[in-house]
This record gives sequence, C-alpha cells and structure tokens, in this order.
Amino acid sequence: MSDAALVHRRAIIVDGHCDTPYRLLRRNVHLEDHDTEAQVDLRSLRESGITASFFAAYVPAYYVGRQPAGFARRLIDLIKTETSRHPNELTFCADSAGIRQAKQRGRIAIMIGVEGGHAIEDSLDILRDLYDQGARYMTLTHVNTNNWCDSSGDSGRHGGLTDFGRQVVRAMNDLGMIVDVSHISDNAFYQVVETTRVPVIATHSSCRALCRHPRNMTDDMLRALARNGGVCMINFFSAFVNDTVAEVVMKAQKRPRNQVSEGGTEELPNDTLDWDLYLQWFNTLGCPTAKVEDVVDHIVHAVEVAGIDHVGIGSDFDGVPALPTGLETASSLPKVTARLLERGLSESDIEKILGANFLRAFGEIERGAASG
Repeated sequence: MSDAALVHRRAIIVDGHCDTPYRLLRRNVHLEDHDTEAQVDLRSLRESGITASFFAAYVPAYYVGRQPAGFARRLIDLIKTETSRHPNELTFCADSAGIRQAKQRGRIAIMIGVEGGHAIEDSLDILRDLYDQGARYMTLTHVNTNNWCDSSGDSGRHGGLTDFGRQVVRAMNDLGMIVDVSHISDNAFYQVVETTRVPVIATHSSCRALCRHPRNMTDDMLRALARNGGVCMINFFSAFVNDTVAEVVMKAQKRPRNQVSEGGTEELPNDTLDWDLYLQWFNTLGCPTAKVEDVVDHIVHAVEVAGIDHVGIGSDFDGVPALPTGLETASSLPKVTARLLERGLSESDIEKILGANFLRAFGEIERGAASG
C-alpha cells in the first residue's frame, strides 16, 4: 500500500457538504441504487474513505414563503431513513464524539446540515427544532438574500446581517450549532465573525484569489476566519476552483434578480427546480474542464494564507453540475490525499486538512454551547 493510501486510511475524513439527499428525493432513488447522475452513492462512499459526511437538507429558494421549514424537515427525515437502511455501514451522528466512534467501528457517519437560512422562517423556535431533529449546521443563506442576511449570490438588502441575524448567530452558538458562512455576502461574513463567540465554518467555499467567484473567500476573509479559530472547507465545483470556468459561468448567469424567489447568480436561468434543465443549460456553456490539481491549489493556498489549522474539504458532491476531471465521484477522493503528499505536505498536516481541523473547531463549538 502506498504512503498516500496509508494516510488516507488512517485519517478521520470529514466532508463538509454533500447534496445527495436532494438528488435522492428528486430522482426517487435510494442511496444503494444505481443512478447515472450520482456523484455520491453507497458504493462511492465506501471507496472514498470518508469517515463523516454532512448530508445537506437543502431548501431551494423557491420555498421562500412556501413552508421552507417543512421542506427542510422532509429532507431531514429522508437522511435518517436512508441511513437506517444500512446499519452495518452507516450511522447517524450528531456530535464530534460520534465521528470518532464511527471511525473506530468502521462505519460512515452521516450528519445533517441545513442549507438556506430561509428554512427557519425567521423563527428561533424553528431553528431550535431543526437542531433537535439532528441538524448540526445551517448556512445563513443560500443563493438568496433572506429577511436577515445578505447572500453572495443575490442583491444585498441589509448591509450584511440584521439585528435578528445576529440573534440567529448567538442562538446557534448557544445550541452548539455550527454557523456556516458559505454563501453569505462579504459584509455578512465580517459581521458574523464580530458576533459569534465560537469558531465559524465555511463548509464548502474556495479561494477568491485563485478563482474570482463571489462564493469564494478572499485572503482577508481567510485570515479573519483563522483568527476566529474557524475552518474553510474547500469546494470542488469546477466554477469555484478554476477561474476560466468561473468566468464563463458568471457571464452566462448575469440577469435581473427574480423578485419572487430572490434567486441569485447560482440559480437556474429560469428559476425552476428542474435539475435536468440546469444540467442542459450548463452543458450549453462549453466550459473548459477543471482538474484535480485546481482543487489542490485551493487547499494549498488556503493553508498558506489561513494556516494549516484552518483548512478542510467540503466537496459539494451531488450539488454541482461539473467536478474536475478525475474527481467526478466520491470514490476519487484518495487522489486529493495523494496530490497533497506529492506537493510536500506532511502526513500530519494532511490529516488535519482531511478532518482533524474540523473536529477541533466542532469540539470548540460544542464546548462553547455548554459554557454559554
């Protein structure tokens, strides 16, 4: 077995964001089923070496004003049901101790993150209920600016966070729920960092210095995240790791903001929920192909700017229309470990990136709730 394979097998590997639940719902399939669209399924999870994967309870912007909390609960139920179908391989997990136990038992821990702050319907009681249902992070926005936080994919209305937005952050701190700063505007990011008393995490964001997409984090944001004790978990989407791809996609997406869905630059051209139409549209763009090395470049850059203790991986599997060549499914994840070793990172530093950094930050968030 190669050194890279040994490192990968030994490490606790945490993937910060996976959109498989929405694919399973939309395609009416199960995790073990063969689905040509799958970037993550039961087989590729096994082959990935992943210890814990955050399955997203993703609430499309379409559901603003259409009972988004109910849709979030529907995805949470789906995640738990799919996990329970495979008790010998998967285990539902809600804390950092559970991740370590899963590693010891040879299980894959499935965790829940809510994607889209509009899911709480401007209610702290709903936020607490989603936590009680097992959600351990929430992105404060998705591509849509909501009533209390501006999105990086939409017009700003609040100059960042409203007073209620700050209450949401504090309530999440009190619960021990990860404040996910992926998708939020730059102003909102800095205001979150000012407000929180524990580390925050960008569960699936990359580096704007290398790829000029507004979803990515600037070097100054990476440094602020490091001072906060947080982690930037690098996204694998080709348009977030390759600047040429990002330029093509952003040029094609520029259009007036839809007043109904508040959809931003990552929404479909016609704001439908039809992923097939999205794929057809994306494939008409003629985007160049990103490579595994693009992802590794972002990881290395984040390490150089934020420091080795503040970088992780957040693939966005099943939530993006194009992944780098050679990294099309979760089963290819060991290639990232191999490339990092080839780039001269030490085995212990690679283990930090693969999961130890997330575990450290999550543990601080859990302890912060206990002492808050």
